[in-house]
Amino acid sequence: MNLEDLGYNGTLEEFRVKNNLETLEVGRVISEHKERYIVKTEKGEFEAEITGNLRFSALSREDFPAVGDWVALTIYDPDFSIIHKILPRFSIISRQAVGQFGAIQIIATNIDYALLVQAADRDFNINRLERYLTICNSSKVSPIIVLNKVDLIDEHRIADIMGQINARIKNVQVIAISNESHQGYDKLTAIIEKGKTYCMLGSSGVGKSTLLNNLSGKALMRTDTISLSTNKGKHVTSHRELIVLESGGILIDNPGMREVGITDSDGGIEKTFDSIVSLSQHCKFKDCTHTTEVGCSVIDAVESGEIDKESYQNYLKMEREKAHFESTIEEKRKKDKDFGKILKNYKKDIKKLNK
Repeated sequence: MNLEDLGYNGTLEEFRVKNNLETLEVGRVISEHKERYIVKTEKGEFEAEITGNLRFSALSREDFPAVGDWVALTIYDPDFSIIHKILPRFSIISRQAVGQFGAIQIIATNIDYALLVQAADRDFNINRLERYLTICNSSKVSPIIVLNKVDLIDEHRIADIMGQINARIKNVQVIAISNESHQGYDKLTAIIEKGKTYCMLGSSGVGKSTLLNNLSGKALMRTDTISLSTNKGKHVTSHRELIVLESGGILIDNPGMREVGITDSDGGIEKTFDSIVSLSQHCKFKDCTHTTEVGCSVIDAVESGEIDKESYQNYLKMEREKAHFESTIEEKRKKDKDFGKILKNYKKDIKKLNK
């Protein structure tokens, strides 16, 4: 396997040359286990860790390697390699880190397409789908909706779900599939391009691991049997992993996400809810919050049925979440700055005492 099979390109090679990294091996991070990484290179797969300098200079977890990253490393033996540098990322899929104040968790990097997988029977939730779309739009990643388990519902329910999607989500491809019968797999495999990277996003039990196994033709991810009480499979993926398919496409599976916190700073919400944003330009007040104001074009559109009420409420919820997250980021930066000043003054005092 050569580097191009993993998605390597001329832009990355140019960076490698300009930064005098020719003496180092180049590989792609295919899995991470508590700051231990498996890196795939032309010579094979190697276990690696980062240099002390890279660890020391990191301002946050975002500066550590993630699945999908291209890295420059020194290989000593299959069980020990050192990562010296992370090559530039062209896209980053991230969310709010669960339980961590003002922190961002990288899901995967250098992604071309995100497969937004939802089960059609009990898991389908269009509000969550809009949330995943916002993450994709923030990350400059092209979304594709994969509606799984269509064999478990009738044609009327399929038509109802498709109607909901078409009413609220525009210009995003939807592919209906069944992991059991392989219905729709021909359409899915047709969109997977050689050298392009696809990341699967979805809740636990929607069938991502089974989908990966079926697409690869191998039992790469363990899956549990369907629960009779919930009619859902038990999702057992515990870490992110990058797999190269026989077709040449590159696929990343992810653990199911219970929480999908928005960190949008690049207009993801605006793109997801573009119809609401377009209407907001005609509001009476420039600083309209689209909640109680007289002369609000968005509220008028919701009342007339032009804008779906649930989509509007989902938009407001994500806007509030974004504002709260941004305020926690600012608060965290202020605390870090204040701590830095205290540490600096402490060092000055120590120097004075030692004179």
